[in-house]
Amino acid sequence: MATMVVVITVLLRLFVFVPYEIPSGSMEDTIKTGDMVFSEKITYYMHSPECGDVVTFQDPEVAGRILIKRVIATEGQVVDLVDGKVYVDGFELDEPYTGYRPSYPLYRTANGVDVSFPYTVPEGEIWVMGDNRTSSQDSRYFGSVNLSSVTGRAAFIYWPISDVGFL
Repeated sequence: MATMVVVITVLLRLFVFVPYEIPSGSMEDTIKTGDMVFSEKITYYMHSPECGDVVTFQDPEVAGRILIKRVIATEGQVVDLVDGKVYVDGFELDEPYTGYRPSYPLYRTANGVDVSFPYTVPEGEIWVMGDNRTSSQDSRYFGSVNLSSVTGRAAFIYWPISDVGFL
């Protein structure tokens, strides 16, 4: 019986969902520092991430670290930042989840990353940004994210009790 429980647990973690603790405030107020979140994997077996999804993915700079951000644009779309506002394919995004914080470029020249605007998301990649735009290192910093590094769709906050709910 114990062996079966272990096998089921391992299979669920490998193919269905993974729990994560949120280490920073980059997604506040949607997800708070210390919240515990389930990221489910099933959705992306059927289709790629879509704009608005909150995804977990492998940090492009720190091996083994998982980040969580919102998908702002997908392959082929053009992202632009103008006067603190985000535009995708020429249309300004309405982003109430940011608390209407400004979205300014994060200039970086290290490690060969060149993020300039307007930015066309390459094939097989997504553009991600934290909801707390004034406190998030995201695609403005490290560039677009390869779809192969996406580990799941953040779906549910399960701890603390006061924050329980679907994302």
